[in-house]
Amino acid sequence: MTLAAGGSTFSASGPPCYSALVNDWICPAYVSDRRTEIADALLEHVLITLAAVALGFVLALPLALVARRYTAVESAIVAATTIIYTVPSLALFALLVNITALSPWTVIIGLALYTLTILVRNMLAGLRDVPADVKESAVGLGYGPGRLLLRVELPLALPVIMAGLRVATVSTVALTTVGTLVAYGGLGDLLSNGIRTDFKAQILTASVLCVALAVVFDALLMGTQRVLTPWTRGRK
Repeated sequence: MTLAAGGSTFSASGPPCYSALVNDWICPAYVSDRRTEIADALLEHVLITLAAVALGFVLALPLALVARRYTAVESAIVAATTIIYTVPSLALFALLVNITALSPWTVIIGLALYTLTILVRNMLAGLRDVPADVKESAVGLGYGPGRLLLRVELPLALPVIMAGLRVATVSTVALTTVGTLVAYGGLGDLLSNGIRTDFKAQILTASVLCVALAVVFDALLMGTQRVLTPWTRGRK
C-alpha cells in the first residue's frame, strides 16, 4: 500500500485527489484529512489579525488626538505613518526581529504599524467632521475636554473611524500571510508551502479561507457599526 501526500493511503479506487499523482485544485479529501492543520493555521491567522488591528487602534487614537491638537506636528505624524507603510515587510520584520526575536509579536507589531496610516487619517477626518455648533453646545452644558471627546466627538466620528477600521482589518488579513517570512503567517504558511511544493489543493484552500476571513471580518465590523451608530440607519 503506497502513502499519498499527508500520510493518507491509496484506496482501492486509486490515490486521493491531493496525491502527487493527481494533485487536483478542488479536493474535499484534503480538507478532511488535514482539518487539524488547516484549523490551527486559521486560528493563528485570526489571532494575529485581531491583535495587530487592536494594537494599531490603540496606537492610532492618541496619535490622531495629538495631531488634531497640535497642527504643527500633524504633517510629521501623517508623514511618518505613511513612510512606515512603504517599508517592505521583509525589511520591517528584519528590524523587529532584533527586538522581538522570532515570535508572533514580530508580525503583530509590524502589521500594527502598517495600520497606522489608515487609522490615523480616518480618525483625524472623523473628529474634524464633528460640527462646531455641536461641540459649542456641549461645552455650554458643562462638558469638559475628556467628556466632550468620549460622549460627543468620538460617537459622532465613529462612522468614519469604523470605515477606516474596516479597511485596516481587511488589509491586515491579507498582510498576515506575509508573516510566513518569520514562520508566523497563519494561512500564509499553508499558502507558501503549497506554492513551494506545487500542492494545488493547499494553495486553493488557503486562498479561499483568506478571502472568506476578510469578508467575515468586514461583515462583523459593518454590523458593529450599525449597532453603535443607530442614528445613521436609513441615511443615504
